[in-house]
Amino acid sequence: MKITRRKTRQIHVGKVAIGGGAPISVQSMLMSKTEDVKAAVAEIKRLEEAGCEIIRAAVPDEAAAKALKNIKKQINIPLISDIHFNHKLALIALDSGVDCLRINPGNIGSVDKVKEVVKAAAPRHVPIRIGVNSGSVEQDLLEKYGGPKPIAMVESALRHVRILEDLNFFDIKISIKSSNVQDTIDAYTLLSEKVDYPLHLGVTEAGTLLPGAIKSALGIGILLSQGIGDTIRVSLTADTVQEVRAGYEILANLGLRKRPGVEVVSCPTCGRVQIDLVPLVERIEKRLAHVKMPLKVSVLGCIVNGPGEAKEADIGIAGGNGKGVIIRKGEIVRTCKESELEEELMKEIDKICAIQKH
Repeated sequence: MKITRRKTRQIHVGKVAIGGGAPISVQSMLMSKTEDVKAAVAEIKRLEEAGCEIIRAAVPDEAAAKALKNIKKQINIPLISDIHFNHKLALIALDSGVDCLRINPGNIGSVDKVKEVVKAAAPRHVPIRIGVNSGSVEQDLLEKYGGPKPIAMVESALRHVRILEDLNFFDIKISIKSSNVQDTIDAYTLLSEKVDYPLHLGVTEAGTLLPGAIKSALGIGILLSQGIGDTIRVSLTADTVQEVRAGYEILANLGLRKRPGVEVVSCPTCGRVQIDLVPLVERIEKRLAHVKMPLKVSVLGCIVNGPGEAKEADIGIAGGNGKGVIIRKGEIVRTCKESELEEELMKEIDKICAIQKH
């Protein structure tokens, strides 16, 4: 099924186009303290290597806001400052060269203070991301709708949008997240019917690696399958590199982006598996983490489905009883002992990479 994406206006966060048919970008947020420039830059470099295209940093105080300038000088992807309640931090962040502000205009002070931020952002062509979470909905809307329901979140977002529109500022993107998957889907679906601004998708506070990735894949994936969404972040209580990997997995499995690097296909463990599959797959994934060329590698452990499925990959293993075959582009290259499979596979992958370089 081909996904028809919703038409949105296009903005630019640094050099990254968002909306208007641009590729759906993958974002993350710094776990490091922003004021710790060395740690922040090191983390961003790891994220860049994993394919992260935009990074957001928390800016709770002036020290963090001022640190953005030094961080910005040392990284290669656009930088977003995440600011709440204090418009002066937004002004410092703009002076520090950030590529986007994440603020809610309704909670950083009076209209005059919002005007100051808009006046500084507009000539720099720095967009503003309005970010509403289920935990940030205004009290009157909670009372009106009986809690942070999707319609309350949407009305909250539209309030913030109107503040910027009344100041003739339209360089906007919006996120509207809940930790509840269905509420997230309903909120974004409703919002997408009311605005043509690009939407940043995510399920907030999704949790640790496995449950968080599942919740995010459901929430983000269902919306993307309906054509909704222009940029994503998988929010995990885990290494931020895992957020990026999960983001690309969601996009790749919907046919919306290619993974940066290797896709490892491996079979579930069952009674038919005749080689020590789990540690073998884990070692191979780790050894291939640095490979950036697109490559599909299968690591399969039985003679029932293994040979046939391995033929669908660029290179792969099909294991048997204490031995296995290396299959490249559908052809058996060699048969070897189980103890030799890993190294023989890596030799063939090295050959493929060498050919691609030339």
